[in-house]
Amino acid sequence: MAKAVGRGQQKQDMKYREILTDYFVSAIAKASPRATLPAALPNDRPRGKTILLGYGKASAEMALVACEALKGEVKGCVVTRRGHGVDLSLTGVEMVEARHPVPDIQGVTAATRMLELAASAGPDDRVIFLASGGGSSLLCAPAEGISLAQKQSITDILVRSGLEIKDINLARRHLSRIKGGRLGAIAGARGAQLITYVISDVAGDDPALVASGPSIAATFEPDVALDVLRQAGIEVSDALKRAIHSNHPAQCPTHRIYTIATNADALEHVEVRARSDGWTVIDAGRSLSGDACDWGRNHATLALSYTDMPGRHLMLSGGELTVKQAKSDGRGGPNLEYLTALLSELPAEAAIEALAGDSDGIDGTEENAGGYMAASMANWDLARAALATNRCYDLFESLGGLIITGPTRTNVNDIRMIAVEGPSG
Repeated sequence: MAKAVGRGQQKQDMKYREILTDYFVSAIAKASPRATLPAALPNDRPRGKTILLGYGKASAEMALVACEALKGEVKGCVVTRRGHGVDLSLTGVEMVEARHPVPDIQGVTAATRMLELAASAGPDDRVIFLASGGGSSLLCAPAEGISLAQKQSITDILVRSGLEIKDINLARRHLSRIKGGRLGAIAGARGAQLITYVISDVAGDDPALVASGPSIAATFEPDVALDVLRQAGIEVSDALKRAIHSNHPAQCPTHRIYTIATNADALEHVEVRARSDGWTVIDAGRSLSGDACDWGRNHATLALSYTDMPGRHLMLSGGELTVKQAKSDGRGGPNLEYLTALLSELPAEAAIEALAGDSDGIDGTEENAGGYMAASMANWDLARAALATNRCYDLFESLGGLIITGPTRTNVNDIRMIAVEGPSG
């Protein structure tokens, strides 16, 4: 993973930028496949072959790490976001790079290949699933009666809706013939041993929700899924109703599931380092969800309450926030929306700085992981205009506040830090 850098002309002094950026980068490394997967892998050799099936932004790196450690014949397929791949040419694993967050034909190709590999697994084989955030979009096998174009349109509306990710993923698994344990059911149909490894990007770390759980059984709730679609403003036709109601999942065998990295792990790493460096750490919410702007404004009020308290305070929060995108040409993701809302509520003289970034290295659709700001940047008119037009990326680019890591090849959600310096003595 590349060291995080800023881009654009930095127009304000940022006293704590280097420190908090270092915390951010080291927390990501703590949650990487190379740091977390080797100790969890089996060290025995199956009678037959090992089949690796991976999906998500960390899947290619997970496959590489697994191939270096596993014994015996290994084959498989993984799908990851474009630009998040690694060189798997010396392994038996095929890699597909696909579009995110709206699926494409490459995601369909990957899903088709994984279904074939899963169906080939026999009683002497071991099937290892490598699940990480982003897999819900990247692994695409529309249910019978639903076309790729229809799935793309529905997904585009869902991800712009501002609904919580758990609700979006519930709808997506009901639109799929590979998610919600369906891939696991096929892989285990002839008695193969199954193991799932999860890098979690969901609040609460339910492994069935990561990548919409292709290898993990989930409840079949077609009417709930239809309600989610309606909440997002999607027209539910009779044909769509029939497709969802008839998409019954098969029985997925019970098997070992290991959650090897979580947002809590990354936040704990930051907390330990910060306390060691003399910060008083404030828990501002370890698994937040909901609207990024609302939380930014809420945290501005909380941060201002610490400005009269002596010492250095670090407000730490995690989880995954969402943006209700009012403008289709908007630029910027939840972390920049959060920071812009925070900035819009701060007086310029407040001794407050903040970093918010996505651990996968991509905040929304641009190339930045997130951003960094100081209250001294405050220009309420610009900040509020950026929020109204979903152009927070442009604002932070002009302020020199973008944080760019490049693809990190892990994904444990967002890491947000607000540094508040109180009076000395």
